[in-house]
Amino acid sequence: MAKARLLLVDDHELLRQGLASLINAQLDLEVVGQGADGLEALTLARDLKPDLIVMDANMPVSNGIEATRLIHERTPETRILILTIDDRDETLFEAIKAGARGYLLKNSDTTGFLHGIRSALAGEAVLSPTLASRLMNEFARLAQQPTRPTNPQEADDLTAREAEILRHIAAGATDKEIAAKLSISLNTVKSHVRGILAKLHARNRWDAARRAEHGRLL
Repeated sequence: MAKARLLLVDDHELLRQGLASLINAQLDLEVVGQGADGLEALTLARDLKPDLIVMDANMPVSNGIEATRLIHERTPETRILILTIDDRDETLFEAIKAGARGYLLKNSDTTGFLHGIRSALAGEAVLSPTLASRLMNEFARLAQQPTRPTNPQEADDLTAREAEILRHIAAGATDKEIAAKLSISLNTVKSHVRGILAKLHARNRWDAARRAEHGRLL
């Protein structure tokens, strides 16, 4: 039986080596490559064409969410499983939006981790019960929340910089990524985001993007 080919991407070498040893001990799995950041993930994904990429969300140079988005755009058939310590709703939602097949926390046990890998390889969505519940609750909340139309006056209230940042938000960029792309400080981005939420009467960044699209501000 041919083994499933995995690519590991994490900036902590010790963790990568431990995961590689665990995976290579399985009869149906093998690690064919390892990377330390999102840029390496892009190159290795192109060259190795793995069946599954197990990727950290937060890494230097280029993070796992951005790498997931780019890999998914270029080779949508490549399955990506996020493995991270970051349990924030924002990161979870961004990963799923970027095209990740699953999202596991690094405190998962060995059985859960291996089950997640095999489930992702089978094309199944991989989420812990707690994360799945939070994701469903957010979707349900957004679905039930009435959309307040954005009127032209509100559109005029957005500055050129706020409109630019809003476009990046709608594209799924994090505050840190926006700061890097626009060459401004993270605190400046956060300040603009607060202004955008207030002007659009939005509860969070995803709601702001949804309201902007509804009001044709993008």
